[in-house]
Amino acid sequence: MTTAPAYEVVDFAAVDAVRCPCGWARRAFGDSSAGIASLHVVQIEQDSETHVHRRTTEFYYVLEGTGHLELDDERVPLRPGVAVMIRPGCRHRAVGQLRILNIPVPAFDPEDEYPA
Repeated sequence: MTTAPAYEVVDFAAVDAVRCPCGWARRAFGDSSAGIASLHVVQIEQDSETHVHRRTTEFYYVLEGTGHLELDDERVPLRPGVAVMIRPGCRHRAVGQLRILNIPVPAFDPEDEYPA
């Protein structure tokens, strides 16, 4: 009887980027995390689209660049080292040239992403 290891390793350099409302995302662990969470490295573009999630909480951690998040009617400045938690129902979009770590909880579900 064999069992799967209690860990998984992802090399983001080998993960294809996919288009998302914020720019380009490389996504990991969504299929194997039993829905708990997923981990994304996202390259934010100037033309980020406002969107909302009904069930998902997102954690953004800025790795590189500067800009801001538009969260409902507020503007939050972003720079490396800043983290933001975005709860379900919050309209949001990132503006600027940024690279972020995004942790959706539960794991990212494209059916829970709506234009706002």
